[in-house]
Amino acid sequence: MTRFCSFPKPTAILRHVLRVLIPVSIALTIYLYLYPIFGTCAFPLPPSSLSETRSPFLETAKAHWVPAFFANATATATATATAINSSIEEPPAPALPSKKAPFRLLTLGDPQLEGSTSIPIEYLGVFPHAKSLVRNFKLSRLGIKQALHDVVDILLEDTFNFFESVRKIIDLFGNDFYLAHIYRSVHWWTRPTHVTVLGDLVGSQWLNEAEFTKRANRYWNRVFRGAEKVPNSLQAYPAEEYDLSGYLSRFDNDTTWARRIINVAGNHDIGYAGDITTNLTARFEKAFGKINYELRFELPLPEGFDSKTLYDPDTNTESTRLIPELRLVVLNDMNLDTPALSTQLQDDTYTFINNVINTAAAVEFEGHYTVILTHIPLYKPTGVCVDQPFFEFHSHDGTLKEQNQLSVAASKGFLEGILGMSASSSAPGGGKGRRGIILNGHDHAGCDTYHYVNQTAEGGEVEWQVKRWRQAVREKTAGKEAEGVPGVREITVRSMMGDFGGNAGLLSIWFDEESWQWKADYDTCPLGTQHLWWLVHILDLIAVVGLVVYIACGALKVVGLDVDGLFWGSSKASAKMPAATTQTEKARAQPKSG
Repeated sequence: MTRFCSFPKPTAILRHVLRVLIPVSIALTIYLYLYPIFGTCAFPLPPSSLSETRSPFLETAKAHWVPAFFANATATATATATAINSSIEEPPAPALPSKKAPFRLLTLGDPQLEGSTSIPIEYLGVFPHAKSLVRNFKLSRLGIKQALHDVVDILLEDTFNFFESVRKIIDLFGNDFYLAHIYRSVHWWTRPTHVTVLGDLVGSQWLNEAEFTKRANRYWNRVFRGAEKVPNSLQAYPAEEYDLSGYLSRFDNDTTWARRIINVAGNHDIGYAGDITTNLTARFEKAFGKINYELRFELPLPEGFDSKTLYDPDTNTESTRLIPELRLVVLNDMNLDTPALSTQLQDDTYTFINNVINTAAAVEFEGHYTVILTHIPLYKPTGVCVDQPFFEFHSHDGTLKEQNQLSVAASKGFLEGILGMSASSSAPGGGKGRRGIILNGHDHAGCDTYHYVNQTAEGGEVEWQVKRWRQAVREKTAGKEAEGVPGVREITVRSMMGDFGGNAGLLSIWFDEESWQWKADYDTCPLGTQHLWWLVHILDLIAVVGLVVYIACGALKVVGLDVDGLFWGSSKASAKMPAATTQTEKARAQPKSG
């Protein structure tokens, strides 16, 4: 019996691999680029009546399901008909307001863009010991000894640094697009009205000017491409008489602020109190915006509302209701604690805080809401969050070198100063303070807490306490201002870096006309680690290359070129003559004579 060597055809192998790889690649790519949908990401909705149950995800999906041209045509037709009927010159806004919160803040924490300082060949050079070997080689005992040292360093150090640098360059390139993918995907799906990045925009405060500029360019042109800095003219200093930064739309038809990034300074941007200088703050403000400023947004009153019920210093001094307004306070809190390197910059920060307090509405009034955007979280005892209280000071001058949280005293500045809460029920407004929320970063793991003080506690000095938000809600500690327990929610947004799951925070704030108070809720939208992003794109690349090769092989076969035969080459040549295993087969294999 004749035995022929069986060689698998490369094109057949490739075809079978692609049959598995292409569907897997397509499925993973769809998941990656639509992950906010698969994760049911959505901004929380204001509560509705008992007869109407609404899903935040479905409400978000509706904005994508309804064709834009149909929605615009319907709105235009409705507005035009109303204008004709009422005989006014300009068509009014659509009659039905959006069911979404008028203020939806996409919160991102600590992107920390790295750069050349993490690439060995950038500061050591390419194969520096090879250059040393060529430059210093001498035919002497010491020269040969030094040359051998250089050869060993080339093999064990330079080679490692070279490949590590190549890996890091690729990693940094991919990381920029990973962060960009988070911003772009969540922004597209959830449709925020405003966006903030809560500090640590770059990876180190000690960068030289050239490297800082490179990272700032990557931040704007790659990670947050299409976004823009808040105009300097809108970054306002607190004042009694102020201009509004904008209006919140009840009809979800204004996207001006959705393109702007409200940047907050972090310790990796300008340093801690012992590091901050005017040069560091100046370059940050030039690239990303001021380190201390405020924004004010007014919510227009609903149609038909009787404005006579609002406070008016001339006609209605009995009312405590003000026109609904959100106040965003962007605050550099890295130099609130001491000792600071620059006392002038520290004084500037405290002066800014004092002006925020002095220009705020009195605590007795309702209708205003303060959103504090900062970087370092407030004080919390060990065990509440991942980061525990920690302070370190420079040995050469004793200034503050590093901290995980603010001190107790600095934290009280937020609670009792900016927000006006008090442990004493005899304080103005009963010590309930101003309604608001605090957002920050720094603790990459994130933390959601509630700071409160029980005015009814007996014995000794009443102290501020803190619990995890879910615990405070479960134990009904939150929302007891009327019972003498004022408090405020603090959300430390989990980092958007890959090691922390590529997180994005979704904060909704809406106005409750019945209580004449602003209310807020928060959710998250994580992508997953950067390894998923890399896996999908590597598989996509392999699938595309494999498909191109398979198509090329098919085209070559059509023109008569046997790709499989060329691939195996000599192996098939040696297998052309089968082995003769019996005398009969050997005889048959012999060539016949004339």
